[in-house]
Parts: sequence; structure tokens; C-alpha cells
Amino acid sequence: MALRNGLSEELNRQGNEHFARGHYTDAYACYAKALECDRLTGDHRALSATLGNLGNICAVSGRRESAQSYYQEVLELQKVLGDEKGIGTTLANLGNLRADAGEWDRARAYYLEALDIMTRVHDELGKAVLFSDLGLVARETGQFEEALRYYEQSLVLMRRLNNQGGVADAWRMMGRTFAIQKRYDDAIACCHTSQSIAERSRDELRTGGARYVLAQCYEDLGQLQMAVQLLEQVVRMDRKYDLPKLAENVTRLERLRARLDAEDPTPQPRESRA
Repeated sequence: MALRNGLSEELNRQGNEHFARGHYTDAYACYAKALECDRLTGDHRALSATLGNLGNICAVSGRRESAQSYYQEVLELQKVLGDEKGIGTTLANLGNLRADAGEWDRARAYYLEALDIMTRVHDELGKAVLFSDLGLVARETGQFEEALRYYEQSLVLMRRLNNQGGVADAWRMMGRTFAIQKRYDDAIACCHTSQSIAERSRDELRTGGARYVLAQCYEDLGQLQMAVQLLEQVVRMDRKYDLPKLAENVTRLERLRARLDAEDPTPQPRESRA
């Protein structure tokens, strides 16, 4: 049993490394193998952790039904184990699935339940992420000032925790909120801050996220050359990590290039597929 537990731990570690690099297929394979070990040993804590990882990988890959199933099983195990901190995290993850589906009221309900638990158990990192999640709900339901307040709360906690990825995320989300309001100077300033933090951390995925919002800002402002350059970098990253929005972003890039060519017939250099 100890050997199997050790193997599960190593497989989850490998899966986490793949996940962090955006290699989702490889991450899923590692977690699935770990799950086989955990079901054989019956170690509830190990099983809960592995199922949570599988739920996360399915969630970011757009497989919401599978993610929901994994998270529900995790939640039942955490209740048996009395793992309040874990329950808060899983409730937040379930809220994320509902947010992904555009079910904002259900998402908010999960998030607020999670926030109560995280506050009680002093899970500061969990709260920092959750404030960002609540900001998303507020933004998508048109409550822009409330959204900005949530993002600012997230930023304060992420800074306190010295979580540079979370700081970059908070700035990007504020930038996106400003962009929706057509406050482009504020949006661009926030996104440049997010991009700089991500670049210093050599975090390609977060750098790409900031560039994506910047591309939208410059497109809206009619600065198509800048928008194309930024989106080309985003598409290169999408290809590198085989991200779900690759096809959508390629289509958007071609549309932008066509608009740019129509305004300026001078041939433009194309992004390499190498």
C-alpha cells in the first residue's frame, strides 16, 4: 500500500507540473493513473486530492460534466474527512463550473457559501481567488463598480501573500472590466501592469492573457496593427500549449488581418507556424 501511495503522490506531482505548463493532456494522463492507485488503496485523502486534480483539468479543458462529477465525489469525501478548508475550495470549484456555463446566480451562491467557510478557517489564498471569482459574476451581470471592488480586494490579498500570478490576474481582470466600460486608458494601463508582472515571472499563459485583453482594446480603438501583433503572440502561445481557444483566436486573427489589409494594401508579415 505504501508503494502505491508513493506512486500516486509522484503521479500527482508530475501532473501538477504538466498542468502548470499548460500541458493538459499529459496532466490528465498522470492524474488518471494516480486515481487507479488511490482506488486500490482506499486512502480517502489521497483519493480526494487526485479527484480534485482531475476535476480541475476537466474544468479548464471544457469538460464541465466530468468536472462536476469529480468535484461532487470530492465534496462527499471531504465531508466524511471533516476537511472544511477543502470543502470551501470544492464549493468554489463548483461555482466556477456554473460561471463557465453562464449560470451567474448559482455561481454566486456557491461562491458566497465558500467565502463563509474560507473566512472561518482563515484561508487567505482561497479568499483572494474567490474575490476574483465574485468580481467575474458582478462584471458579467453589469455590476461594474462592485466587480472592481472585488478585484481590488483580491489584489490586496494577493500582494500580502506575495502571489505574483494572482496579482497579475487581478490587474488583468480589472483591465477587462474597464475595457467593457470603454475606459480604454485605464484598461490598457492595467493590462500592461499585468503583462509586466507575468513576464517577470516568466509566466507565458498569464502574459498571453494580458495580451489578449490588450488586443481587444486596440481593436476597439481602431489600432489594428497593434491588435494584430498582440493576437499573433496569443495564437503562437495557443498553438504551443494546444489551448481550447486556438481555433477561435485564429479566426479572429484572420478577420483582423483582412480588416488591416483593406485599410492598408501593403503586404503584412504573417505569423510563422513553425
